[in-house]
Amino acid sequence: MNQLDTAAGRAREATRLIVLLGLVSLFADVTYEAARSVNGPYLALLGASGAVVGFTAGLGELFGYGLRIISGIVSDKTRRYWAITIAGYTVNLLAVPLLALAGSWELAAALMVTERIGKAIRTPARDVMLSHATSAVGRGWGFALHEAMDQIGGMTGPVIVMLVLAYKGSYTYAYAVLVIPAILAIITLMAARAAYPHPGKLENARPHDANHAPPVFWLYLAAVGLIAAGFADYPLMAYHIKTHGVFEDKWIPLLYAFAMGVDGVAALYFGKWYDRKGMASLMGAIIISSPFALFAFSTDAVMVIAGAALWGVGLGAQESIIRAVVADIIHPARRGSGFGYFNAGYGFAWFLGSAVMGLLYDVSIPALVMFSVAMQLASLPLLARVRRRMAAA
Repeated sequence: MNQLDTAAGRAREATRLIVLLGLVSLFADVTYEAARSVNGPYLALLGASGAVVGFTAGLGELFGYGLRIISGIVSDKTRRYWAITIAGYTVNLLAVPLLALAGSWELAAALMVTERIGKAIRTPARDVMLSHATSAVGRGWGFALHEAMDQIGGMTGPVIVMLVLAYKGSYTYAYAVLVIPAILAIITLMAARAAYPHPGKLENARPHDANHAPPVFWLYLAAVGLIAAGFADYPLMAYHIKTHGVFEDKWIPLLYAFAMGVDGVAALYFGKWYDRKGMASLMGAIIISSPFALFAFSTDAVMVIAGAALWGVGLGAQESIIRAVVADIIHPARRGSGFGYFNAGYGFAWFLGSAVMGLLYDVSIPALVMFSVAMQLASLPLLARVRRRMAAA
């Protein structure tokens, strides 16, 4: 009997695909999360202002999410999920080591945005393949497992950068060594493609209308957009730490690694909770993590560490649950476009929020904190409505 003919066989094969894609994300995160842990201080070293750091981070997220509309639509029309994923990872990963050659903040900022563009190309197609696999093991748990593996890389990369900075004291060396995990990620991706050329076979056919996204999808996007607008990017937090001398440069990547570790654990917990309780899991995570900026933009070292932990909780819950909800709402035939539109809206909100917080940082840190907390908490009434509508459906 074919492995895919039984639920148990499908679950085993689905788990293997999730683990393979998780390994790809692990190596990829070693590469670009290592870079993101020091991008803020690196831009500061090259002469950028706080507004430039916030704008660059936000612009990167705008392209990194906005272009997913195009890549998602192309994914649905061509069904060439693997080819699009491989192309995106290649751009995404190779832009990072090139930062070693940047001699100005303008060029460094351009490469940072290019890295996000690569992520935009590959994410909807990859998430469609993951959604097929997670249908066999539980949406929340499947995406959470992938996110946890992703964050093992998110922890490891910043530690590597910290060690290089401690040994060499050079950002050039720190970025250059990241070519190694980038190559490992692409090799693993090719192996996954060879083992599972048709991931769609892992999900049972679904008889729902595939012609449009239901209204609850747009309500959910509005809610998550508020969360994104209030969620500060780490480069701005790292910029604050450096300019206020909270930690030495070499410890800033380690703090990011700590946040990524919290992210991974939180993803597993909230992913399981989502499979049992649905939208209540995301609402609980927002309530817990919403005050992170109050701590992260302090000048007290202990409070900054606490802020990084709360930031990690929020990010872990978002990375695991928000994709699971989209996969549950959107029909498989339209899921690439669904992920594309959703991530574009999410990224646009992140861009606006990051730009506003970058400007507020140069004017008033308390105002930045109030903006961050207020935007995240404003999502709760909308999420409650989404929860009721999904339960009714």
